[in-house]
Amino acid sequence: MKTMGILGPKGTHSEAAAVYLNERMGYAYTLVEYGEIYEVMEAVSHGEVDAALVPVENSLEGAVNVTLDMLASSDVLQVMKELIWPVHNQLMAKPGVTELRRIFSHPQPIAQCQGYLRRHYPKAEIVKVSSTAKAAQMVAEEAAESGWAAICTKRGGEINGLVPVAKEIQDNMANRTRFFLLAGKGEAPQPDAPDKILVICQIDGKRAGSLCDVLEEFAKRRVNMTRIESRPARTELGEYIFFFDLDTDVSEEAMRQSIEAVGRKCIWLRHLGCFPVIDAGK
Repeated sequence: MKTMGILGPKGTHSEAAAVYLNERMGYAYTLVEYGEIYEVMEAVSHGEVDAALVPVENSLEGAVNVTLDMLASSDVLQVMKELIWPVHNQLMAKPGVTELRRIFSHPQPIAQCQGYLRRHYPKAEIVKVSSTAKAAQMVAEEAAESGWAAICTKRGGEINGLVPVAKEIQDNMANRTRFFLLAGKGEAPQPDAPDKILVICQIDGKRAGSLCDVLEEFAKRRVNMTRIESRPARTELGEYIFFFDLDTDVSEEAMRQSIEAVGRKCIWLRHLGCFPVIDAGK
């Protein structure tokens, strides 16, 4: 039976998204939980699991940097699918809690709910932990009198015996997270109708106009970039790696020529796969 690595424990947004893929998309992955995103990606890189589902970007807080950095440093990972997941954050605590003194969650949900937290709990201590499900577990282990609460999924709270203090506390109701389903090189099947292509490259940051030269290669062949993201190359100050999400709504020849032309103008370039996009909110 095939396995999929996810950020655990049970009750995270990652687990909910993985269950959706299994139940709605006809997959049959056995889920394997890891404590950190980088551990999930290392597991699929080393062949410990067949696939990995990791968050790559949130509509409110932007890129998940650990995911981008791991993709940039790996020469074996390929993207099989992108899943757009609607995010619902709940504030949950043990039954009987009267005053909230400490609120636990992963840094991303905390940032996604910061407006709500400032308005309603300005005096509460905000504590960052490795996942929303971990936050729910920690709250469940304390007495209600401690005043602890977690920002987590509804399922994550319920499986730990928590009840809602407030529902849907995200600052934007259109809050969504993009996930990548990853596999090792050669393990990702070629889709019949891909929606996107992901390429990563490093340009010469010391040469004026080097980024413009790269973008021109896409523009003159009418290749639409749906996303551009940069991360430090970790070589020296001012050196960057760029991530390009490319629409496949052009001819294969135009796309091939664009990527080859960009490759000639970069220090290095890697093609991380052609993949379909699944929107779980539709």
